[in-house]
Amino acid sequence: MTHWYALQSKPRKEMESVEDRLRDFIAENILFSRNGYPYADETSFLENGTVDSMNVMELVMYTEKTYEISIRDDEIVPANFDSIRNLSSFIRRRMVRSPNDLIAK
Repeated sequence: MTHWYALQSKPRKEMESVEDRLRDFIAENILFSRNGYPYADETSFLENGTVDSMNVMELVMYTEKTYEISIRDDEIVPANFDSIRNLSSFIRRRMVRSPNDLIAK
């Protein structure tokens, strides 16, 4: 039986959702804000001016390291990297692929 306090002992980052982790990363490392990520998850990074081309590369490196996935150049497109919603969906899709699907072609 799992007790409620056993769940409380897990590190905070393990219990956070993909969206929570992305919001925290962008707020702290791109917006340099201690007040969190101020936009809705579907807000476009590019249209809103939240992320520029250098920040996209930061997001790619963060995503690869944090979620242990490889991202091909052809996957670095707005459909995958233009909002919290797009990026979290992309991460979840990549995390469920089989190892053979992850080999760069």
